[in-house]
Amino acid sequence: MVRMIRVDNALVVAWLSVLAIGTVMVASSSVAMSETYIARHAVFVVVSLVAFFFVLSVPLSVWEKYHRIAWLLAVLLCLLVLLPGVGREVNGATRTIGLGAFSLQASEVAKFLLLVYLAGYLARFSDDMRDKPIVLFIPLSMMGVVAVLLLMEPDFGSVVVLGVTSCALLFIAGARLRHFLLIVIVAMGVLVVLAVWQPYRLERVITFTNPWQFAFGSGYQLTQALIAFGRGEFFGLGLGEGIQKLFYLPEAHNDFIFAVIAEELGLFGAVTVVVLLAFMVVRILRVACTAIGERRLFAGYLAYGVGILLGVQCLINLGVNTGVLPTKGLTLPFISYGGNSLVVCCAMLALVLRVQIEGDHRG
Repeated sequence: MVRMIRVDNALVVAWLSVLAIGTVMVASSSVAMSETYIARHAVFVVVSLVAFFFVLSVPLSVWEKYHRIAWLLAVLLCLLVLLPGVGREVNGATRTIGLGAFSLQASEVAKFLLLVYLAGYLARFSDDMRDKPIVLFIPLSMMGVVAVLLLMEPDFGSVVVLGVTSCALLFIAGARLRHFLLIVIVAMGVLVVLAVWQPYRLERVITFTNPWQFAFGSGYQLTQALIAFGRGEFFGLGLGEGIQKLFYLPEAHNDFIFAVIAEELGLFGAVTVVVLLAFMVVRILRVACTAIGERRLFAGYLAYGVGILLGVQCLINLGVNTGVLPTKGLTLPFISYGGNSLVVCCAMLALVLRVQIEGDHRG
């Protein structure tokens, strides 16, 4: 008798829901731009689904076996994007590798690969995590190599996301509290220095404290986003009726798509999106907790990494859109326009469902 393998239907429904919302809102927010944005996003959705099913079909043992190679590939990609003639410069940053009509963003793929590496490393050395501090230093050093390369692009936002995720995974894996606090303090110190080292980052921090003072300068993007939130009120102006996307709000289809959602769908729509994303993160962490409880360490750490990374990126994007955090270019997972982010996020979700499927198969 063939036993049916169950998946988390609630998680899948939430994922498909945010994917549908993202597709509709990208179409709405890019209506004043070239029609190719809508067509390209539709292609990205199809590619994301292909990536999802491909990753879902790969046994976790394959990722675990080659987790060291995953780190090497992440470093290689981050190096390639810095090579003249290979990396493509956009808005003053060299973050993508040109592939004809499309491009490959090294930092997004590196997120996926580093999660695989960290999960494999922690699965091997989790028993030594509490008693051998050097065990903590090695993965941080490996992540630091990638972080330096990302900062050279520069891509400060991805470094923050990866840094927070790495520290959280080390704590979950059993790092002593004093070691964990030391890591956090050092990491925060490094991030603060990096934030004020470059003039444009310092300007963002200063603008963040009072964006209205710089409403026609460095605070323009944030003030326009806040105006969108105010216009939306409780139930919004209606789908497609927002005006901030009409070249008032830069990156309306990408980093600031949540502001467009708030303007057109109001507080109700914005809260719905937040609840769906939060629900997904909670369900992913639940899968991770179950895997750890079954002593499937690689699977558990991998799922924890995905949940934490998605959660941190959502918090940063929502914080930037609402003025709680300084402006930083990070997409809203599953919703923003951006093929690389969408494909990688769907691939990471596939890893989580694979964790659950293999656990169910064992049971």
